[in-house]
Amino acid sequence: MNTTSRTITGITMIVLGLVLTILGIFIYVTLIYGIPMLIVGAFILFNKKEDKIEKIKKRGKK
Repeated sequence: MNTTSRTITGITMIVLGLVLTILGIFIYVTLIYGIPMLIVGAFILFNKKEDKIEKIKKRGKK
């Protein structure tokens, strides 16, 4: 996921999670979806190590 798509996805999930959490004050079932969505959205938004590509280590000669 590149920076633009990660930002769009993270912000969208955080906003929807906030809406569902606020709605959860009246309808408690939406808290089940709202709180995890907030956590996953924040993780997607702030995860910088995902774009790093590790080098392949050679084990032996073939």
